[in-house]
Amino acid sequence: MNISRLFAIAATGAVLLLTGCASTPMGVPQATIENTARLRSAQLAPARVGSFTLDTSKPAALDQSVSIRAASLNSPIGGSFAQYLGETLRVELAAAGLADPNAPTVISGTLLDSELDAAIGTGSGKLSARFVVKRNDTVRYDRTLSASATWESSFVGAVAIPLAAGQYQGLYRKLAGQLFDDPEFRKALAP
Repeated sequence: MNISRLFAIAATGAVLLLTGCASTPMGVPQATIENTARLRSAQLAPARVGSFTLDTSKPAALDQSVSIRAASLNSPIGGSFAQYLGETLRVELAAAGLADPNAPTVISGTLLDSELDAAIGTGSGKLSARFVVKRNDTVRYDRTLSASATWESSFVGAVAIPLAAGQYQGLYRKLAGQLFDDPEFRKALAP
């Protein structure tokens, strides 16, 4: 890691520490080269992204923020992690030329779990969602998928907090990649 990146991480962490329990929005979803390649190679029909909501049996706070030591992280998409997941899929589909707001195939989802722990030593995160694909109101795919990550987490909050935020945001891209790799999902979106 270069010196300017370390300085930027330290400065971000210092700002979070000085402001107490700061609330920081995640970056907007960005398409990844890996997921774009997955989608383009699969020869899928265009689809649209429907609603993404929190499971009704879960507390609303699960959808609103995660704590990172003295800070909290929230979604810039409607203040909802479920909506952030839906936007992640929409961005990935658009990058692959597969997003069509009028397509008969609709991908929707339910956020089931969202966890982040920036503990000293080892940080961890987990994301779980149920994905449903319908074509002309017929369910073609219904599956729950999970993504998790662990990483070395520094004692220094100025380093650990931005690293944990980046790892958590990466779980959305990772979960999308698992969905795109699922043979049953590909079958559901076959032309």
